[in-house]
Amino acid sequence: MASTLGQTLSFVFISVLALTTITRIWLGSRHIGFMLNHRNRVPEAFTKNISLDAHQKAADYTTAKTKLVIGESIVQALLLFTFTLGGGLQYIDYVWRDLMPEQEMLRGALVILSALMVSSVIDLPFDYYKTFVIDTHFGFNKMTRKMFVMDAIKQGILGLVLGAPILFAALWLMQGAGQYWWLYLWAVWSVFNLLVLAIYPTFIAPLFNKFSPLQDEALKSRIEALLKKCGFKSQGLFVMDGSARSSHGNAYFTGFGKNKRVVFFDTLLERLNADEIEAVLAHELGHFKHKHVIKRIAMMFTISFLGLALLGWLNQQTWFFLGLGVNDMSSYMALILFLLVSPVFLFVLRPMMASYSRKNEFEADAYAATHSSAKHLVKALVKLYRDNASTLTPDPLHSAFYDSHPPASIRIAKLAKFTG
Repeated sequence: MASTLGQTLSFVFISVLALTTITRIWLGSRHIGFMLNHRNRVPEAFTKNISLDAHQKAADYTTAKTKLVIGESIVQALLLFTFTLGGGLQYIDYVWRDLMPEQEMLRGALVILSALMVSSVIDLPFDYYKTFVIDTHFGFNKMTRKMFVMDAIKQGILGLVLGAPILFAALWLMQGAGQYWWLYLWAVWSVFNLLVLAIYPTFIAPLFNKFSPLQDEALKSRIEALLKKCGFKSQGLFVMDGSARSSHGNAYFTGFGKNKRVVFFDTLLERLNADEIEAVLAHELGHFKHKHVIKRIAMMFTISFLGLALLGWLNQQTWFFLGLGVNDMSSYMALILFLLVSPVFLFVLRPMMASYSRKNEFEADAYAATHSSAKHLVKALVKLYRDNASTLTPDPLHSAFYDSHPPASIRIAKLAKFTG
């Protein structure tokens, strides 16, 4: 029975993996074709502010990134097949079993870390190519190779420091906490995520960027007045040295609870005037007032609850292991298999998640339009589209799957309704 179910799972997994990979390639190809078909004409709504050269640069930049993503999708699919039905995880497990046959928890952690390290090493060339070939060619990259290497080392160390305790906690609970281990792990995981959100602004983010208080007193007073008007209490207004790594501009809120901060990229402050900066901040405040962050956290907790409940059941099913290329059942193998395979089956939910995110963006835009200025927000967005080389003509179907923000033309058209 277990063997038959395992064979069925193998067939379903291969089919879904192939289908999602083909879909990714098809969507990327559609996206490239759509942009090339609209490359020689700036959309009418943007003709006054974006030149044909800037429009073509955005199309070419997005095309280059999309081609890279297609290649990365193929490599990731092959790696996942190698890890599972190709026997990769089983081989890693055998190596560590020979080295430490008695220490199951430590062995399990090393198996999982080994698999994640292999995946990270394979991803590294794609990150390097994106930074030093594509972004450099289009004039966005400001990173040195030394900085790139140091960032990778910092990320690895940070991953170990934060990830190792939660990994050992997960394995300990899976092995010794009884039938409802998954519920206890969900509680630990939830607290851990809230803790990371709370410490990110003051302990994690400064490892990679420099943050300094906003010095422009006139702008600072204007922003503080807007924050007070909207009922937002922050720990401070900060400028991040985004220009040290890229010429892209952005602004965001970070932190959780009383540890919230408002952060501006220095590149953003250089490009936008005070009216436009206020409008962008009002958009971010819209996310706060609509409780988008809290809703996303609640959604994340709900999904993790359901996922861990499912893992609690799969952990007991022999066919789950056999169907994914693993002969020896263990808690750590169940965990790494679930982490690797679940995104393949969840790909079908991407349009729904992207649609929900775009709905949030529309709500934040509407808030900014009513509490600041739709006209200035439009001006700011157009400058950001131009300066960040964001395509104005994405393929609608590709956008429906991948884009967390609405396409430029639709977003600007909705904001135009507020300007009369």
